[in-house]
Amino acid sequence: MTTVQLSNETIEAGGRTRTYILAAPAGGFDRVLLAFHGSGLSAARFRSFTGNTFDTIPGTAVAYLDGYRSQWNDARLASTFPARRENVDDVAFAAAVAGRVAEGRPVYAAGYSNGGGLVIRLLHERPDLIAGGAVIASGQPAPDNFLPSPTLPVVPKPVLLIHGTRDPLVPYRGGRMAGWARVVFRSGGALLSAPDTAAYFAARNGITAPPETVTLTPEVSRTDFHQAGHEPVRLFTIHGGGHTVPGPVPSPALMGRTTRDLHTTTAIADFFGF
Repeated sequence: MTTVQLSNETIEAGGRTRTYILAAPAGGFDRVLLAFHGSGLSAARFRSFTGNTFDTIPGTAVAYLDGYRSQWNDARLASTFPARRENVDDVAFAAAVAGRVAEGRPVYAAGYSNGGGLVIRLLHERPDLIAGGAVIASGQPAPDNFLPSPTLPVVPKPVLLIHGTRDPLVPYRGGRMAGWARVVFRSGGALLSAPDTAAYFAARNGITAPPETVTLTPEVSRTDFHQAGHEPVRLFTIHGGGHTVPGPVPSPALMGRTTRDLHTTTAIADFFGF
């Protein structure tokens, strides 16, 4: 088993002192994964929430970043949480951590819920920073709810999506978050459905071939958008799954069912070829 060295780090970014946890393999690493927690969590709680499984991704140093007051200034326009109201520069934070830790190695990003929304923002605003993104229990904002400028140049990137069909916070079918969640998390606006989010990124990548869907288990199906010469997009649909990170550690019951038929970290490693 790989020994992981943990350290609590601080860094200046966007005019603020920010914090993160670095989990680096003691024997060295080939790449860096920026991990972004969901609303109401922290770097430490997200690491615990996922059973430290991100630490086990082969050859990968994982930087678990702390959001501002437990949230991220993500890609949604119609939100009123403090990170948005104060225009916290989380893009600069991600870039600063990547620059310090990676030292020229490739950088990937993975985010859950609100953190997935930040990965979407990075894919649009800083494609030079990340080699690919994984978005868990989140979706592409609808056009009238999209913060990044529509005039930004399109840079194709591989994108992995994971979403449960019975997500009680961020509906798989798209639209607005559940009413209680909009109040609690001060998040607003509509998102595309999970299939439409996958199709959106496939179109950005120039893929015109029809997607291919296979059933892996009664709980998990996989839809692949791929075409020679284009960056791929993959959607894992968790049938009956909730607002969770699939894997060995169940989320709180409020979040719905957590499948063990798919391990998020294995899906990330397989898709990006780690």
